[in-house]
Amino acid sequence: MADEVVRAILNRVPPAAPALLPNYHRFNVKGRVYPGILPVDSKKVAGMVLMGVTDEELQLLDAFEDVEYTRTRVEISLNDSSEKMLADTYVWSDAHDSNLYGEWDFEEWKKVHMKAFLAMTNGFMHGLQQSETKTRVETYESFMQQQEHPTLETHAEG
Repeated sequence: MADEVVRAILNRVPPAAPALLPNYHRFNVKGRVYPGILPVDSKKVAGMVLMGVTDEELQLLDAFEDVEYTRTRVEISLNDSSEKMLADTYVWSDAHDSNLYGEWDFEEWKKVHMKAFLAMTNGFMHGLQQSETKTRVETYESFMQQQEHPTLETHAEG
């Protein structure tokens, strides 16, 4: 949903439209600053649908979303026209994950976490371009550990 993150992954921001995903819910995930969505009757997730994503870009998105998510074909409704269409979304892979709770807030994420998440994303994409084998989840966890304990990394290098 954040153009800055999309640009970091794809090197462009494809045309996009606001959309609703019915019968899904966007959860907070304990220990993560990003959400997970899962099917939940009578709920809906507001988001953006990216148009014109190439196969190569889809592979980049798959690598970024990593094993925590499963790309799933869903039916969405465009906000401006209520037109229904099929789209791919990334659903949280573990439907029974006890770390899912509440409702994730995009506006709060933008204020509190986006800057660090964007730095992590840029680091992951740089590693991907350099053929590093670190997954996005591993990149995220090591990045967040450095954010929480910056002196540990400095001391380990010194």
